Amino acid sequence: MSALPKLYWHDHATPGTEWIKFTKKVFPPDLKKRVWISLEEEESFSSWIALPGHKNLGMGRHWHFFSMIFWIINGAAYYILLFTSNEWARLVPTSWSIFPQAFHTAMIYASLHFPPTGNPYNPLQQLSYFGVVFLLGPFMIATGAAMSPAVGARFPRYPKIFRGRQVARSLHFLGMCAFVLFIIVHLAMVIAERFPDNMGNIFLGQETSLGIAIGIFALFVLVVLAVHVWATGISLRRPRDVQNKLGAVIEPVRRTLFGRIVPRPFYSKSDVTPFFRANGYPPDTQEYKEHLESDFINWKLKVHGLVEKPLELSLSDLRTMKMEIQITEHSCIQGWTAIGQWGAKHRLGISFHPL
Repeated sequence: MSALPKLYWHDHATPGTEWIKFTKKVFPPDLKKRVWISLEEEESFSSWIALPGHKNLGMGRHWHFFSMIFWIINGAAYYILLFTSNEWARLVPTSWSIFPQAFHTAMIYASLHFPPTGNPYNPLQQLSYFGVVFLLGPFMIATGAAMSPAVGARFPRYPKIFRGRQVARSLHFLGMCAFVLFIIVHLAMVIAERFPDNMGNIFLGQETSLGIAIGIFALFVLVVLAVHVWATGISLRRPRDVQNKLGAVIEPVRRTLFGRIVPRPFYSKSDVTPFFRANGYPPDTQEYKEHLESDFINWKLKVHGLVEKPLELSLSDLRTMKMEIQITEHSCIQGWTAIGQWGAKHRLGISFHPL
């Protein structure tokens, strides 16, 4: 999110059309006044809300993909255990009457009272847990996959289910907010309502005393903080080692799921994005200025090295070559997308891709 602290409801991701942003930066709409690149849009988020935080986009993605693998494995194991036993009945509602009952329970909470204990959950708890386990969890996986360029390249129609990657990104963010809200409310209720019993049942499988419950909770918080501080510290001190170790887990999974990706373009000229971000400033060297003044009449492209037929090509030579056009969506690692018309020149079996 810090790499592109803006969210859109369309894949063009045109600056100024975001529905929400987490930055105060404003860029001039007229590029003639000042050229700006997408890297300028980045914000440095604190390590307390991101891992490892700041502007470490690549490292953050590695940690995200690494944790996602185990999150999905854990969820799959939970589903298997849930449905190979009778425990699913604790979460899955079996009557529509649970909705008015849940509303009544919510009104009791709103009056700052606690409803009678359910068996094992009251209607509002059961409905909430069902929503998180069977709706919100799969929803996060589905929207996350729709953001993946690899998934989009292999299954180009899949992101269209969500009306594109940017919509999936926005929905994924809202799903994350729902998870955070659920965790905050869940922890608050665990602490406020029968705290010793809740902590004992969660960690020990039986009720316990207040002192032991406080100790368990404090230990849990300290372990979470310690792991986060350790992961942040080692990521910032030894980024290459951490990336290699995380990649050793991520890459085999990626290759197994997707193999060699071959993009399948399916866009038309009407889909081309009106504004396309860039990640490089125009050259400002004296050589470039001289070429610019002479309309690049003396500029040459040298093709040499490990080629059978070294050659030099002028700009006019390139313009006379056969042009092949392809309209493709560009999905930047920063998070923005744009659809562009790309061209390639061909001669003597060599392809030249002009910027």
